[in-house]
Amino acid sequence: MGGESPPRRIRADAERSTARILEAAEAVFAEDPAASLERIADAAGLARVTVHRRFASRTALLDALAEQLSQRYLLGLAEARVETAPPLVALHRLTEIVFDLKLGHRFAVQLSAALTPAVVDGLDLLFARLRDAGAITAADPAWCRQVYLALLHEVYDLPAGSPTLTSAGAGDEVEAKVNLLVRTAVGALGGSSDTTGVALDR
Repeated sequence: MGGESPPRRIRADAERSTARILEAAEAVFAEDPAASLERIADAAGLARVTVHRRFASRTALLDALAEQLSQRYLLGLAEARVETAPPLVALHRLTEIVFDLKLGHRFAVQLSAALTPAVVDGLDLLFARLRDAGAITAADPAWCRQVYLALLHEVYDLPAGSPTLTSAGAGDEVEAKVNLLVRTAVGALGGSSDTTGVALDR
């Protein structure tokens, strides 16, 4: 049994190094999307050979960032209970989670590869449930998803002092953005703002 300790320790060290590289890459790429692996190694405080050992190319590193965010999206879908919660409540909770992810992953959220088929299926299921519940009238979940994601980026980029954001209601900036996005998306997809307000007040 004693012979198993070194391999386990090596694996643990490798996992810590990988986590440091991904964290550094997220921060560095957010400032400079064209940054080199060498710069990321410096930011992570690791030898350059270590980064190249974990990720043979920028593409491999970008794929890892997308995969990491995809897993967090899936956790968010599960936490929002898109399959079982009242759909408007699930939409509101999911929007809170996604805004939180955007704050911590400003670069990775731009990677389309993070929207894996499993993530897309979860979003489409939520919009199908919203339609079935009568919260929206738009019939195509894929179209609903595209509208929601487009609005998400626009609302997220609103400056804090925007009149549009101020009119979204009380609460801090993030809460106001969440409420604005949910109400705007539901309205754009044929839903009632009155129904949305009732659901979100629960």
